[in-house]
Amino acid sequence: MATAYLLLAPATVLLLGMLAYPLGWEVWISFTDFSPLNDHGPRFVGLENYRHLLADAEFWRAVVVTVGFAAATTLAKLALGVAFALLLARPFRGRTLVFLAIFLPWAYPASVSVIGWYWTLSPPIPTAYSPFMGTLKYTVDGALGGGAWAFLSVTLFNIWRGSSFIGVFLLAGINAVPPELFECALLESRSAWRRFWLVTVPLLRPFLALAVFLSLTTAFADLANVWLLTAGRVVFPVVGTQAYWLAIKGGQFGPASALSLMLVPFLLAVLALLFRAFDPPAEARA
Repeated sequence: MATAYLLLAPATVLLLGMLAYPLGWEVWISFTDFSPLNDHGPRFVGLENYRHLLADAEFWRAVVVTVGFAAATTLAKLALGVAFALLLARPFRGRTLVFLAIFLPWAYPASVSVIGWYWTLSPPIPTAYSPFMGTLKYTVDGALGGGAWAFLSVTLFNIWRGSSFIGVFLLAGINAVPPELFECALLESRSAWRRFWLVTVPLLRPFLALAVFLSLTTAFADLANVWLLTAGRVVFPVVGTQAYWLAIKGGQFGPASALSLMLVPFLLAVLALLFRAFDPPAEARA
């Protein structure tokens, strides 16, 4: 037992140093008025930062946009990821090239991909399609409001990159299932939809649950891509970008920490639901 604890010690220290300490510090300063603009040191203000956010209409607008963004991108990534996994699960001519085409968006450095998307959607120099992209941008912004085109760009980039990862992840799940189970399902039903819904989905349920959670967390924490694709502007406000502006631009670290922590209960509730799907009770498995 002592050897086991000794072997776990480096990982435990790393976990506490890299995750527990920053999170604990953020929770603490969310209860203070910590700001470099104050002449005094950080003062404990209790739940004042949270009460102020709950009474702020702009905060609720950001929450609705953030939750909608996360839900829409997750559904799209899950649908595309399942389709990619089912496509690659069976051999066909050119399967290796298709796998590389699906895998590259996730494997390629995000910073380079963001620049490519930014130049494609907002051409920096006159090109053959520049007038078309400009007209499309003004049409979308005119119909949905200022910043809609930038927000749509962020959504498409998140789906493009995330569906690649989920497709490869679910393909690994399909390959882990004994092929005899799919052969038996083929004998039981000739309907591809029934085999998918009654056999493939239950077998992949743990992988689907983990994929959904990873997709949600990356969507909520998608600050870097939002920041780069929108050229540092807060458009259709997302909680992550608002917290960044409040802390870095406004110097209000206490309220910004409270803002970034407001969605933690929602994520914990989603994690609990997905954990039940990932590891159902013993009687449900029986």
